[in-house]
Amino acid sequence: MSREGSGTRLVAEVIKDRLCFAILYSRPKSSSSVHYFSIDNELEYENFYADFGPLNLAMVYRYCCKINKKLKSLTMIRKKIVHFTGSDQRKQANAAFLVGCYMVIYLGRTPEEAYRILMFGDTSYIPFRDAAYGSCNFFITLLDCFHAVKKAMQYGFFNFNSFNLDEYEYYEKAENGDLNWIIPGRFIAFCGPHSRTRLESGYHQHSPESYIPYFKNHSVTTIIRLNKRMYNAKHFTNAGFDHYDLFFADGSTPTDAIVKEFLDICESAEGAIAVHCKAGLGRTGTLIACYIMKHYRMTAAETIAWIRICRPGSVIGPQQQFLVMKQPSLWLEGDYFRQKLRGQENGKHKAAVSKLLLAVDDISINGVENQDKQEPELYSDDDEVNGVTQGDRLRALKSRRQSKANAVPLTVILQSSVQSCKTSEPDISGSAGITKRTTRSASRKSSFKSLVPQRERRKRSALQQMPLMALWYSHCSAASARLPSFILIVFYYFYFFYFYFCRTEPFSALPFSPVCLYGWYCTVFSKVSVIKELCKECTL
Repeated sequence: MSREGSGTRLVAEVIKDRLCFAILYSRPKSSSSVHYFSIDNELEYENFYADFGPLNLAMVYRYCCKINKKLKSLTMIRKKIVHFTGSDQRKQANAAFLVGCYMVIYLGRTPEEAYRILMFGDTSYIPFRDAAYGSCNFFITLLDCFHAVKKAMQYGFFNFNSFNLDEYEYYEKAENGDLNWIIPGRFIAFCGPHSRTRLESGYHQHSPESYIPYFKNHSVTTIIRLNKRMYNAKHFTNAGFDHYDLFFADGSTPTDAIVKEFLDICESAEGAIAVHCKAGLGRTGTLIACYIMKHYRMTAAETIAWIRICRPGSVIGPQQQFLVMKQPSLWLEGDYFRQKLRGQENGKHKAAVSKLLLAVDDISINGVENQDKQEPELYSDDDEVNGVTQGDRLRALKSRRQSKANAVPLTVILQSSVQSCKTSEPDISGSAGITKRTTRSASRKSSFKSLVPQRERRKRSALQQMPLMALWYSHCSAASARLPSFILIVFYYFYFFYFYFCRTEPFSALPFSPVCLYGWYCTVFSKVSVIKELCKECTL
C-alpha cells in the first residue's frame, strides 16, 4: 500500500509489482511503465430504486477475464496494471467487489485476506442495500459477498471454466424469459408466467409454453408458484412437470408451514426446480435462500449476497430479517437431515441423531392460514392495494429499463476458439472509452445492414477481394461502350506500347500506369459506381 500522485488517495497492491487497485480523483494517463484502466462506466449495475449492487455474475466473469488477459498481454508484461475508480462511493464499492472476487476466485485469497487488502489506509466502502422503495435497515457488506463467492465455489455453484456468458446475459433479460440459475442443475428463479405471451403495461409477459422447451432441455421437473394464479397449471402438468402452489402475499414472509412444505417438495424432486412469484425476486429468493441455508449452512447474509449476485434485486424488505431469524433453526434442520442420510447409508442412526431430532421436534410451526392446497382463484388486480403490488412495480422497472450495451458480445470479443478464462480470456476492451466506441459502431453497423440489400453487400464484398488486374479485365468492356472510340484507340496503343517496351515496374506501383489512367478516364467520362472501387484499389 502506498500513495502515488496528488490525484491518488491510496493504492492497494493486489499482485506484487503487477496489479493494483486505486481510488483516484482525476483520470490518469497510462505511461510506458504503468497501465491505468477503469470499469466504472463499463460494468454498471442496473438499479430498481436506491439499490446499486453488487454486480451480477456475468460482470464478475467479464472482469476476471479482462484482468487475466491484461496480465498475459505481451504489451503489458513489463507494466504495472492499475485498476482505478473515481469518487462515486457506489462505484467504489462495486469496483472493490470485483477486485475482491478476482482475488478469491483466481488468486486463492481467503475472503478476510481480500477484504483486508481492499481496506487500505482510511478507506471504507458503503454496504449494499435491497431493491425496495424507501429506507433500508438491512445491509450486505463486501465481506459477506466474498464469503458467498468462496462458498459458492466450494459447493460448485459456478465454474468460470464452463460458464456460459451468452446464455446468462440472454435469459436474464425480461424479453427473453427473465430467468437465472441460483444453483446450477437445482434451482431456477424466474418471472411469473401469464396465460399468454404479450407486451402489456410496459413489461413482457410470457406464457408457460414459452418456458417449456428450456425447462425440458435443462432437466427441470418441478414448478413452484408462490403468487396467485395468472395461468392454468395444466399448461405445465400436461407437459409432464410437477406443479405446486405455495401462495403468500407479495412482499411478505412465508409461514413456517410454507417453508417446510417448500423444503419437502425440493428434497423429494428428482430434477431441477423452477420457482417463481410475480417478479421472481422477493418471495422466490426468500424460499430458495431457506433451502441454501439448510443444506449448505451458509449464513443469511451470505445467502442473500449470493442470490443477488445471480439475480440482482432478490430478497426484499422484511424478508431479509426473516432469513436472519430462520438461520438457527434451518441450520439445525440441515444438521439433522445430513445425519439422517448418513445414518441411512450406514443402516442405522447414531445416538447423536436422537438429540438433534428432539431439538427439531421442538421447533414450532406457526400459521396455517396459507395451507390451502386447492388451486387458488384466478388473480385479480382488485385483490391488491391500488391494483399494483411490489412484484408488479419491480417487474415493470426491469422490463422498461433501456437495454444498455455495457459490453461487447462474447462472440466478438473472443479471438480464439478456447473460451476458458484460464487459457484464453475474452477481453472487453483496453479502456472504457474504447468499449463505448466499439458498442456504438456495432449498433450502427447492424442498423446499416437493414438498409443495404444483402445481395448488394455480398457483391461489394467480393468486389473488394478481387485482384486489381481482374477488376481491369472484368470492367473494361463495360466501360468501353461509354468512351469515345478514338480515346480507346489511343489508350490501347499506349497500353501495349508501354507494356512491351517501357515497363520497368509493376503497373500498380507506377503513378501513370494504364490501370490508373483507365480509372481516371472512367471517372471523367462515366458515372459507373463500380469504378470508384477500382480507383480505391489503384491508390493501394
